[in-house]
Amino acid sequence: MSPQTQVGSRRARFLVPLLLLVALGAVFALQKAFFPPPMSEFQVRREMMDTWVTISVYDRNPKKAETAINAAFSRIAQVDHEASIFEPKAGAYRLNEQGRLDNPSNDLWQIISESIADYKLTGGVFDITVEPLLDLWRYKKGAEKQFWELDPTTQQQAISQAMTLLGADRIEMITSPHRAIVLQPGMKITLGGIAKGYAVDKGLETLRQQGIQHALINAGGDIGTFGGKPNGAKWELALRNPKDKNSSVVTFAISDGAIATSGQYERFFDPTAKVGHIMDPRTGYSSHASSSSSVIAPTCVQADALATAVFVLGPVDGINLVNTIPGVEALIIGYDDPQKIFKSAGVDRYIDQEKGGQ
Repeated sequence: MSPQTQVGSRRARFLVPLLLLVALGAVFALQKAFFPPPMSEFQVRREMMDTWVTISVYDRNPKKAETAINAAFSRIAQVDHEASIFEPKAGAYRLNEQGRLDNPSNDLWQIISESIADYKLTGGVFDITVEPLLDLWRYKKGAEKQFWELDPTTQQQAISQAMTLLGADRIEMITSPHRAIVLQPGMKITLGGIAKGYAVDKGLETLRQQGIQHALINAGGDIGTFGGKPNGAKWELALRNPKDKNSSVVTFAISDGAIATSGQYERFFDPTAKVGHIMDPRTGYSSHASSSSSVIAPTCVQADALATAVFVLGPVDGINLVNTIPGVEALIIGYDDPQKIFKSAGVDRYIDQEKGGQ
């Protein structure tokens, strides 16, 4: 055998395995492209924001899903901390204590800006400056009498005084020479009716940035979604019956957008469960206009604030308001007659009629 023939033979012995590896690689790549692994659901639940927060995503890569979920929880925790009025290092706490906050975080600026807009939209019914009223009704350790135990005249006097401090339109949002938020003397804010919705939106934003295409975040009834489910199905969200926690009234079905529900059936100031946590800023007393209100909106921050507002407005005025807002729908359950349901003009398209729609 000639030297040239020997060289050619050696080349062939090396070339054939190499070609086989390339072919196998190509087959693997084509198989992955045309037959990708199935989408799987990944779900994590954590206690935060005084409730349970659940993040559900669909993806093909477990590690990617885990990383995205952890990043979303971190972003939610960041918002939760900044919006707290009980944590001394939080921006909202410092604003209440000092009456002015220079160079606030962008999160706090955005939440309060949205709150002021919602105050105007709802005619003052959604008001983050109700904190002085809420503080009256909170349990006071060591007090001879709790506020709800006082006689009506004493209560009314204190409420009338607290109501002089209300009005989100009185909050100053200064932009020059630098950003600053200023409260009138004695005013204090509470962000419990809007911060969760904002946090959900920021959590969803983080999931998108991580490459997730199908997601749902549920923060104690404030729910944001995008992408539906991989098979084209919508996210299904059951609305609890205010009178029976083991049954639902309707099942909502949405692919993108948010839904928030407000109700007086879980959190109360007094042991007799008569003073709910949702205050009517027009009266200074707990609102009993509705049993439950659910609002569907493009963003969770909008749904969160409006769910509180329409709850306080009641079924008739609440639905009338929602019907004037593009892209927003609502379902309200009456207080005197919990069996009676009030709907906005287009809410039926978000209700699964096959699963108890009414």
